[in-house]
Amino acid sequence: MLSSCPGAKQFKHPEVDYYECPSCGAEVEIWTDEIGWPCPNCGTMVYRVREQSCVDTCPHARECLGDALYERLMEVRKKPSHA
Repeated sequence: MLSSCPGAKQFKHPEVDYYECPSCGAEVEIWTDEIGWPCPNCGTMVYRVREQSCVDTCPHARECLGDALYERLMEVRKKPSHA
């Protein structure tokens, strides 16, 4: 894996973001390297808001992140974006 790309920091050193469940309004904790997480209150799957990142355009993204993390992040493209 490459170690110098600043754009991949959010994936290599994840931080927590909080989202509101669209079904019940409860707070859902989703880390920056996760696609989504079930609501702890009602079980509804809550997906992180998808923002464009270096993973979308960089030809070295797979090498930088490693196969497993790259594939997991590419799954975001297949999921709806919820706030």
